[in-house]
Parts: sequence; structure tokens; C-alpha cells
Amino acid sequence: MRFPAAVQREMGYALFLAQMNERHTVLAKTLKGFGGGSVVEMKAQDRGNAYRAVYTVRFAEAVYVLHAFHKKSKAGTKTPKPDMDLVEKRLKDLIEERQR
Repeated sequence: MRFPAAVQREMGYALFLAQMNERHTVLAKTLKGFGGGSVVEMKAQDRGNAYRAVYTVRFAEAVYVLHAFHKKSKAGTKTPKPDMDLVEKRLKDLIEERQR
């Protein structure tokens, strides 16, 4: 809810498309390092600020948002390592929870 309204709308629409088994052609790209295309990163901009959200479509019944954040690093476009680590941990936790 801390994202600007325009970013919320854009990402909300991209998540709606994911629920319909489609992918936003501009915002959503496969996040590398997670094997296959089941983990997706959305990138949006607003007034010079960068926003990211990562979700997974690994499970047919739901789209799980793993992390959403305001990208503060001005150097490069790569997703910062602490954020990647958090996505990895949350995905691992989700998989473990679903196996119980």
C-alpha cells in the first residue's frame, strides 16, 4: 500500500493477468536463478523511483506475491542481493509449507 497509486494499478493489473494464466508483456519478466519461468519479477517506475514485486505461479490454484519493494539502489538495474535472498527464502518456506 506504500507504492504510488499508479504503480499499484499497474502491478495489480499484471497480477490479474497472472491469475488468468497470462503475463504482462512490459512489466513482468522471468526472474533468473529460480529454474524455469515460475518466478516472475515486475518492474515499474514512477517519478524517477523504481518499484519491484516478485511473484510465483508455481502452484495452479494461486499466485503468491513473495516480495514487493521500492528499489533504492541507483547503481545498476539488478535486483539487490538482500531482496533476492528474501525472495529465495520466502519461496523455500512456501514450498515447505505446501508439502505438509
